[in-house]
Amino acid sequence: MFEKILIANRGEIACRIIKTARKMGIATVAVYSEADRDALHVTLADEAVLIGPAPSRESYLVADKIIAACKATGAQAVHPGYGFLSENEAFARRVEEEGIVFIGPKHHSIAAMGDKIASKKLAGAARVNTIPGWNEAIETPEQAVTIASDIGYPVMIKASAGGGGKGLRVAHNDKEAFEGFSSCRNEAKASFGDDRVFIEKFVEEPRHIEIQVLGDAHGNVLYLNERECSIQRRHQKVIEEAPSPFISEATRKAMGEQAVALAKAVQYQSAGTVEFVVGNDQSFYFLEMNTRLQVEHPVTECITGLDLVELMIRVAAGEKLPLTQEQVQRNGWAMECRINAEDPFRGFLPSTGRLVRFVPPATNLQAAEPVPTGAELGGVRVDTGVAEGGEIPMYYDSMIAKLIVHGHDRLDAIQRMREALNGFVIRGISSNIPFQSALLAHPQFVSGDFNTGFIAEHYRAGFRAEDVPHDDPDLLIALAAVAYRRYRDRASQITGQMPGHELRIGHDFVAIVKGAAGAHEQVDVKVQHGHTATVVLRGKTYSINTDWSFGGIRASGRVNGKLFTAQIERDGLWTRVLHNGLRIDAQLLTARAAALLRLMPYKAPADMSKFLLSPMPGLLINVAVKPGQLVQAGERLAVIEAMKMENILTASQEGTVKDVLANKGESLTVDQPILSFL
Repeated sequence: MFEKILIANRGEIACRIIKTARKMGIATVAVYSEADRDALHVTLADEAVLIGPAPSRESYLVADKIIAACKATGAQAVHPGYGFLSENEAFARRVEEEGIVFIGPKHHSIAAMGDKIASKKLAGAARVNTIPGWNEAIETPEQAVTIASDIGYPVMIKASAGGGGKGLRVAHNDKEAFEGFSSCRNEAKASFGDDRVFIEKFVEEPRHIEIQVLGDAHGNVLYLNERECSIQRRHQKVIEEAPSPFISEATRKAMGEQAVALAKAVQYQSAGTVEFVVGNDQSFYFLEMNTRLQVEHPVTECITGLDLVELMIRVAAGEKLPLTQEQVQRNGWAMECRINAEDPFRGFLPSTGRLVRFVPPATNLQAAEPVPTGAELGGVRVDTGVAEGGEIPMYYDSMIAKLIVHGHDRLDAIQRMREALNGFVIRGISSNIPFQSALLAHPQFVSGDFNTGFIAEHYRAGFRAEDVPHDDPDLLIALAAVAYRRYRDRASQITGQMPGHELRIGHDFVAIVKGAAGAHEQVDVKVQHGHTATVVLRGKTYSINTDWSFGGIRASGRVNGKLFTAQIERDGLWTRVLHNGLRIDAQLLTARAAALLRLMPYKAPADMSKFLLSPMPGLLINVAVKPGQLVQAGERLAVIEAMKMENILTASQEGTVKDVLANKGESLTVDQPILSFL
């Protein structure tokens, strides 16, 4: 067994690997960029090596620096995690040539599966179901139209070296096939330096289901059940679960056996994932093989009780797999939500900055111990690479944590996840937690009736506050009333109050619930405070016991005997409450104060229509206009880079630029003015 390994990655996956290595008694070396100098993975590792500036192309993607760090620290093996160099065949080969062990598949396996056209041919030879299509590189749009017509619409046009949604189009007719081919080819050339494009049949109502495989150097390969990954936004997974609520035992077995056959065909040695697209009739076809650990591997760990990182390390050290296919378990149900630094109410734009508060829900599972130690089935796990006070840099991807739950069955897992999301406190940046909560409450998700088009179908106009379902929004007003009453009770106990003029607190209030454009709702509320608070509003009575305390945010307890978790905090004169993805801002007043408030004029926000505002925090990499320049609607004005994404800002209407208010290379905050117009 290795004495020391280097982790060629950052963030939550680096921290997750360190935990398993520590359990195994293996020393760890972290590498970090200048932006990650104070990152959590640097703190957790036994040693850390600086490998370059913040941009990943100058640090985490430089193979020479990773290998030099191995030699300088005496690391015998490298774990690449996922992303960066994890599926880079040249890096894996180079590591092997330097006498260092690559904790992953051999370079020839990565090469065989890394090319989508070559991998489809190999899968066909291994008798794995493949989607009908044309697996040779297509040269012209006219040829693409002919092939698409022969296969039968709809078809999917894909770049051979594509990934992450780039170089992919769905065509329903000749015109879309002609235009889609050209777009895919251009995107592929720009993104991957490889403009080869192929065409395959598009499966109607497709589900994305993947099989986890595991192989060793002794010819043993087994599959560890499946993961359901159909809840996706723009080809990026949002919620994953294991097992799938859709496939039958027969389909599971057939998919697993074909995944093993493919892995054996490329002499696969490590953890890997074979991805399938599954039709509504349970027909399934090979998509691609990911020759690395997957982001969503924890859900497989929860239902099987296996530590996949430990097994990867043991296989890399030459050990045999410790179990047979018959010994693979499938206990309970697991789900994972990716908690991303993005604002779902602003088109999911990246959100970077300092984590002013970061308090994950209580956990009883962790990366190196994927199942509870007691007899009870189920629990909560958080995999993260950040801590309170840390910085979310603009240079890397937006995921700040993975929230994983394990339940008795699917409904139990959904309920545990909703409560865990309610208790996940993140402040200083925006997160997609409200969106995750809305997805979990959607009737079609709960019933398991969904496919990869679920988010696109139900959130065509993006995600808005009114899209958040809640079975009792008045509960949030009741919680705000309890918090307000506690503050007033504390104020009444201040010593030195003038006799005869002490603060007296009544029971009848008016809750002002903040709305848009000054249209605040007023609700009569009666509050009786005590060990159990009683709140009456709109004819409903809430008996509330909660552990919420001053200065805290997370609140849990019981409402009318039922357990709940919510978040309550003061924001000036307002009380903010979050529960099941819904947020309200409420202020409690006496009836007289509320009547006077109704007479107050509404102060409209400043008119910013003559400014171009930054929609997100990021780096201003280009300003395309100058003062005095006339611009047309749709014309490019500026480009902002954040979290590996370029965002082009265009003019919404014709106008003349007055001033440029921000400079190229400047770090922008949300709503910071970039340009002004006459």
